[in-house]
Amino acid sequence: MTASLTPAELRNAFALLSSPGLIRLITEIDDNGPIPPRRLAGTLPDLSAHHLRRTTHVGRAHGLVRVAPGAGLALTEAGSELADFYDATARWARRHAYPAAVCSFTTRLQHSLSLLAVALVADRADGSHRPAGEGTPTIEAEAGLFNPRALLVQWLDANPQVTVGLEAELVA
Repeated sequence: MTASLTPAELRNAFALLSSPGLIRLITEIDDNGPIPPRRLAGTLPDLSAHHLRRTTHVGRAHGLVRVAPGAGLALTEAGSELADFYDATARWARRHAYPAAVCSFTTRLQHSLSLLAVALVADRADGSHRPAGEGTPTIEAEAGLFNPRALLVQWLDANPQVTVGLEAELVA
């Protein structure tokens, strides 16, 4: 269970997985199929050309997307499994109105990933919990995170390449 990953490697993975551009790219391809050549900017028009290039580069470098001949930008098996994790996590977040009743898919994922990061990096096996407050899920809601957490742990174990430090390029 990610025991072989250091806290720094987990932080790298979470920085990558919570990148708005990567979330949008992975979920767009998962929902609508490969993005044809020269259609990336039209498909994600709110992202700058620079951000699209960086996101695509990082997605390819980490084995999440590939260029499929004749089809365009497509998900790899790892990218498809990541999309499944994103979907399960977003379903949990919508069901529990986390972090708010109304927010974007990307925001829901980023906040949920942040919550999962605390659980994995800090190893809360000692039973300690953050005090309840605004934007903090209930104990029942956190218990519902078991499935997304299990998917994430399984995915991280199968895809250790996401722990290397290319994530800085996403914000460059």
